[in-house]
Amino acid sequence: MVKKSEWFFGVLTVVAGMGLCGCSAPVAEGDRVNTDQERFDALCDAGWQTVFYDSGTNDWRMFWALDGLKATVENTPDGMVLAAGPVQGDDSCHAVLWTKQTFSGDVRIDYEFTKLDDMIHNVNILYVLASGSGAGAFDRDIFAWSKLREVPSMRLYFNHMNTYHISYAAFTQDNDNPQGDYIRGRRYMPETGQGLKDTELRPDQLGTGLFEQGVPHQITVIKIGDDLFMHVRNPETQLLCHWKTDMFPPVDSGRIGLRHMYTRSARYRDFRVSCHNFNP
Repeated sequence: MVKKSEWFFGVLTVVAGMGLCGCSAPVAEGDRVNTDQERFDALCDAGWQTVFYDSGTNDWRMFWALDGLKATVENTPDGMVLAAGPVQGDDSCHAVLWTKQTFSGDVRIDYEFTKLDDMIHNVNILYVLASGSGAGAFDRDIFAWSKLREVPSMRLYFNHMNTYHISYAAFTQDNDNPQGDYIRGRRYMPETGQGLKDTELRPDQLGTGLFEQGVPHQITVIKIGDDLFMHVRNPETQLLCHWKTDMFPPVDSGRIGLRHMYTRSARYRDFRVSCHNFNP
């Protein structure tokens, strides 16, 4: 009998094999072709090979390690629920879940994300290929200094890690608009000693209309060369984000992480990481 999680990805694989990856066909506006969509569709149809898979229904400790003493992870029949602590403004209530496996080169990440909280403050983050700065106590292997992140303050990450950061289903801490969400890319630059200053990848996506509470969203992230893509879709709508990263040194290896700021919670299902055997 085929498990539901296996069936789900089988459907995704068939669609990707058609060169769509769940996306619409390239859209022509007059004589201008939507080249971001065309490029993404072509990448989805390339020779990706699965190197990591977690349905979210088995013991999370097999695949993941947790930063944050007040965070919780629970496996359910519908996927893995990651919940940060409940106290707004308390850094000890942040949560970061890391793959035990490391990855290198170009990667594709696929998963189903369902926002469970009703918050209109704070952010969720996907870390893509995270490693330590290598300076002092902050070894390139981030698991060598996990104890320092038992209170997972944001500054420990952007001051001491090399990684791509994608915040989504995200709100500023003083937001009061339920439609005021954003998606934003960053490249942490710990050697500058300037925190988040000048780490942005442009453009931002504001007021996306995505990530309603309880609605599953299929997410595909592709990091290849100097391109970083994030495609999000639900039964009603979809959005493709594209960032160029060539203004920064490349990020080529590390772990993948899921961050929830305090008060945030979500369910993850069919989390898959793939690498490629093709030339883009």
